[in-house]
Amino acid sequence: MSAENGMQDFRRTAPPRAASSPLPMRDGVAASRVYLPPGPWPTVLDFLVERFRFMAPQVLRARLDFGAIVDDAGMPQRADTPYRPRQWLWYYREVPDEAAVPFELDILYRDAHLVVVDKPHFLASTPGGRYLHETALTRLRKRLDLPAISPVHRLDRETAGVMLFCADVASRGAYQSLFQQRQVVKEYEAIAPWRDDLVFPLVHRSRLQDCASSFAVQEVGGEPNSETRIEVKERLGALAHYHLTPSTGRKHQLRAHLSALGIPICNDLFYPCLQPRHDVDDYARPLQLLARAIEFTDPVSGEKRRFESRRVLAQARSEVSTSAGTVA
Repeated sequence: MSAENGMQDFRRTAPPRAASSPLPMRDGVAASRVYLPPGPWPTVLDFLVERFRFMAPQVLRARLDFGAIVDDAGMPQRADTPYRPRQWLWYYREVPDEAAVPFELDILYRDAHLVVVDKPHFLASTPGGRYLHETALTRLRKRLDLPAISPVHRLDRETAGVMLFCADVASRGAYQSLFQQRQVVKEYEAIAPWRDDLVFPLVHRSRLQDCASSFAVQEVGGEPNSETRIEVKERLGALAHYHLTPSTGRKHQLRAHLSALGIPICNDLFYPCLQPRHDVDDYARPLQLLARAIEFTDPVSGEKRRFESRRVLAQARSEVSTSAGTVA
């Protein structure tokens, strides 16, 4: 059960700020919540069945009968509990048969305030959808025994590279404001097709908005809200190794920009055309996009920080190995 899935009508009611969760963190995963807006539902079960319409009613009833859904005071709700609006309910998400991601999450740096990791491809940044335990956040909470650790920013599940987490609740806002105020230099690398008619370096600007029918984004007319500088590191035959410097941080920005230029990133399942979703990832074909480096002035220590990924894009490595006469 996820509070992110459900009917659009429920999102029109602005919920009040939630109290602290009455449920403790469990195996590195914090409890999820759902808000009860004003409405005609006689019981909690009636509401949940409509709210989570993609979940079988008998599953919801079983969870209520088991006492697995509680209110702000930690009191278990039952199937026949009268519906009381303007409150939160709390529960633990469950992801049956969650597949293990067979790649390590490397820690590049750690102090009392900041944790910097080198995220592998295929590992989600935070819990959501099909991923709960196999995420960078959950792994760090368990590995470092830091239940309050939280991401300062996010990378797509398909993207590898440098990602920042804040280990101290009091410092979280200071680090997040760096990204909000564009005081962070982010560098990426990508492997994508080569085009003779494009002149590099170039700066691509466009207006990106969410697609109505998928998780992808699309370029539309209007004032640009995204900008990426694109340079060529190396020509690799029909491909090229690109250096990307975004000055904005829109969802899927780099993937959408390169696709719009006719050079979609290798192994991208979203751009230029959305590919059918598979239950099992093809680990031999990771998206050829890497968050290479991140640079900023630390708001806590005042020091200049630069962190670089130790990873190498597979197709760049393959090209180097092939040219050297070895098998990748």
